Amino acid sequence: QVWLVESGGGLVQAGGSLRVSCAASGTIFRINLMGWYRQAPGNQRELVAAMPISGSTTYIDSVKGRFTISRDNAENTVYLQMNSLKPEDTAVYYCYAIVDTRAYWGQGMQVTVSS
Repeated sequence: QVWLVESGGGLVQAGGSLRVSCAASGTIFRINLMGWYRQAPGNQRELVAAMPISGSTTYIDSVKGRFTISRDNAENTVYLQMNSLKPEDTAVYYCYAIVDTRAYWGQGMQVTVSS
């Protein structure tokens, strides 16, 4: 079993920054991918950013140039640095990981950007 624990969410003003993190723990041989999804009220869950074990990165177009995903493989942790936040970034953010061959989700945390 693997657990993903997120931290760092909260309330920030538009134009501000927030750094969120997600630490994986449990029975882990290899984390093949870590990433972040988000879901705003009335919307489908969408991929925000992802980083496979290769170190490449993927971002949704709306966050390119503002968000940066990074990983600390030694600590099984993924970070999402969010700059120039906009009200439309308001959502519940979920950590996502593919550990060995299984997918896991964090519990989700609220990020609210006030205008």
